Amino acid sequence: MEEGIREGLRALVGERVLFAAPLSEYTSMGVGGAADALVFPETVAEAARVVAFLKAEGVPFIPVGNLTNLIVRDGGYRGVVLCLKGLRRLHVAGEGEDGLALTAEAGVPLSSLVAVGMEEGAAGLEFLAGIPGSVGGALRMNAGAFGREMKDIVASVSLLRFGGEVDHVPREELKFAYRRLFLAEGDVIVAGVFSLKRGERSRIRSRVEEIMTMRRERHPAGWGSAGSIFKNPPGAAAGRLIEEAGLKGLEVGGARVSEKHGNFIVNRGGARAADVLALMEIVRERVEAVTGIVLEAEVEVIGEEG
Repeated sequence: MEEGIREGLRALVGERVLFAAPLSEYTSMGVGGAADALVFPETVAEAARVVAFLKAEGVPFIPVGNLTNLIVRDGGYRGVVLCLKGLRRLHVAGEGEDGLALTAEAGVPLSSLVAVGMEEGAAGLEFLAGIPGSVGGALRMNAGAFGREMKDIVASVSLLRFGGEVDHVPREELKFAYRRLFLAEGDVIVAGVFSLKRGERSRIRSRVEEIMTMRRERHPAGWGSAGSIFKNPPGAAAGRLIEEAGLKGLEVGGARVSEKHGNFIVNRGGARAADVLALMEIVRERVEAVTGIVLEAEVEVIGEEG
């Protein structure tokens, strides 16, 4: 990265920029090469200034949250990784007699949304219990579980546009699909507003505890992972297809298909991104050979080959 770009980033965020940053230390899977720069803005205004600078200089960048649904190839990322986990503003306001509007910036952890739901008696956030990651990433991938998705509760999304301005886009103008929100190239999600109903705190807490129990029983813990690796195809569950293909426990290098849940790949220690991606391809090929169904990746893969 040119020294002028380095100096510009330092001028914008001070010490909250890291150069040649190994992304394996930040991704939940624990793999990935270095990014040219990793930037941590703390406000929407600061993020806007960084984005405007990068676009003016023609520097590639990618916005991320907690790097939980991301596989970075071993060659790293040539450009700037804009980590928005410092954007943590969270506000709850009444909306009519029985409604609540929750405004959350992109870096707010989903666990914080769930906690607010229990504390404020705001029903509708329970399905997010136990999902790692933050608001921005969850909106970008239309995260969901137990029959609910982000599109079901969002009222508007705040997008940082090319010129550095922020547009507040209402739900009816947003195009959601399964595990995806379609955005224009360069748009950055900086906040969302969620429309919720008032509910009984005890009932909300009970549902959250029920979901957390199910997740502990079904999902692997103690190893690095990126959550569900493949999307569920129509009318089927990716984990079940992988299990029926006899792939649980399959390993490539330090990466293994979890014995607990077939749709999780875990880093058993020392895995490279190449191991994870090779294992994903083997799983995809074998499931197709057995079932005729082609699995589509749910995780996002970025960067260059090692």
